[in-house]
Amino acid sequence: MTEPPSTGATGTDGLLDVVGTIARTRSRDTRHRIHFRDRGGLRSLTLAELDTAALRVAARLRALGVRARDRVGVMAANRIEWVLLDLAALKLGAVTAGIEPDRHRPSAVVAEFGLRLLFTDGAGAGGGTDAVRGIAEVHAWAFDHAGSSPDPAEPPPHAGYDPADICAIKQTSGSTGPPKGIEVTVASVNRSLAAVQEMFGHGDGDNLLVLLPVRFLQQRYWIYSALAHGHDVTLADRSTALDTARAVSPTVIMGVPGFYEQLRTRLEAAGGLPADAAGRGAAIQRSLGGRIRYLWTGSAPAGRRVLHFFNDAGVPLYEGYGLNETCIVSKNHPGAFRIGSVGRVLPHKRIRFDRDGVLVVGTDAPVNTRYTWCAPGANEKAFLPTGEVRTHDIGHVDEDGFLYIDGRVDDIVTLSGALNILVPLVEERIRELPGVHDCAVFGDGRPYLTVVVSPAVPGPDAEELARDLAKLNRDLRYEQRVYAAVVAREPFSIDNGLLNAQYKLVRTRIGAHHSVDLDRVYEAHRVYNDGTVDDAPVLVTDAAGTPPHDEQAEERNS
Repeated sequence: MTEPPSTGATGTDGLLDVVGTIARTRSRDTRHRIHFRDRGGLRSLTLAELDTAALRVAARLRALGVRARDRVGVMAANRIEWVLLDLAALKLGAVTAGIEPDRHRPSAVVAEFGLRLLFTDGAGAGGGTDAVRGIAEVHAWAFDHAGSSPDPAEPPPHAGYDPADICAIKQTSGSTGPPKGIEVTVASVNRSLAAVQEMFGHGDGDNLLVLLPVRFLQQRYWIYSALAHGHDVTLADRSTALDTARAVSPTVIMGVPGFYEQLRTRLEAAGGLPADAAGRGAAIQRSLGGRIRYLWTGSAPAGRRVLHFFNDAGVPLYEGYGLNETCIVSKNHPGAFRIGSVGRVLPHKRIRFDRDGVLVVGTDAPVNTRYTWCAPGANEKAFLPTGEVRTHDIGHVDEDGFLYIDGRVDDIVTLSGALNILVPLVEERIRELPGVHDCAVFGDGRPYLTVVVSPAVPGPDAEELARDLAKLNRDLRYEQRVYAAVVAREPFSIDNGLLNAQYKLVRTRIGAHHSVDLDRVYEAHRVYNDGTVDDAPVLVTDAAGTPPHDEQAEERNS
């Protein structure tokens, strides 16, 4: 006989208290499961078994001195032990800090965030301090029952969370400077999960596949949702996502645009992709296990080409928008969907545009109103005295209430002729050209725009790319026209530091790496875009020098 999930408690606002339910209620759900890779194979647990394993881990953490409001850090790749530590921290009323692996020295992280314990899958476990431990030992705590009760009777006691209590620490990606840390309120988690549930109604029969790092709190939301609403959830990563999807047949996949772009490229490169929409949809479904209800994307802009590839084939790919500082702000969903937009604003969120056209977000349940860890001045740039967040994104809302993100303040390039260009709009068009996988446009203080191309496989032919850019220029506004291209020696990637962990361009690093190439282009190709240039030729050149590398990784290893 199987048992459904616990009903759970409601908060003072009438919403399901998901955090409190997980923390204080024993899961009896033997119908729904979590699937995960463990020691090379695919394994699953019922949610009741997952909850029991988390209780065992909580008991061990408590024996090590962890109490309510203590901070427990996890600096590891996706694995079941990550999930168990997070759930165990909730059982204790503690705070989980998700830290990016391989970016920090463990001892420094412990000191900076005031961690009681830090679990890592790197070489720094132990590290001369009892506070740093190897995450592998959590596996034994959870699944080796020798000498301990295999079925803890009750969660370790704590008073429970208030809505304003902190349950997690987010670390920003660091793509715009040193990573910042923000403490996350329980109320913001519960409110966001309630909004998602209202839009998508996740429940019995669903299986949500998570492939992005669970150090990002929103990825852990889907595990919380499974425990609260009763559905399956699957934990994977970038390298195992497709194989795992074919094995477990998810109904929902949570991924960034780059994941779907790579899937589109793979399907097209394999040949034989049907020309009709139904046939393409069937091919997409087969590649993802055959049961997809919808696909979720965010964290970076999704190009129209990839959005149309899936949506026109009858496999919905819904784009949304949010920040670490705001959580989910808007989302396309069934019944309210417009390609190119990031959806309508969630009911508990409020938006406006300031006098500079920058999007400002307010909410009934803020993530927080400040960073706890940041460089001087960072709080003042992001958080307003009103409690709102200044996003640094530029956008607009159409007549039907759909929000569009057109770029960031930092994405505005000012040519030497005083022309201001929002370059993401140009980059989106260039990404559609043959041989171009990704690109970054530059030209601040220069006479015209130049693009650095991240090549697809096979890469672009120089003459063909020059012709394609010249043709594209005729469709662009004059200030948007690109008169030179540098083809990088290898694609932008997370490994070489030119994309961050959410697949966003690290524009400053790309520009710095190709600074010599850009100088060479402007010296060789003398065009001045003052609005009178029509059919100037486009110069295409290969990048010189060595492939990019991650300077921060070198610093850590030195």
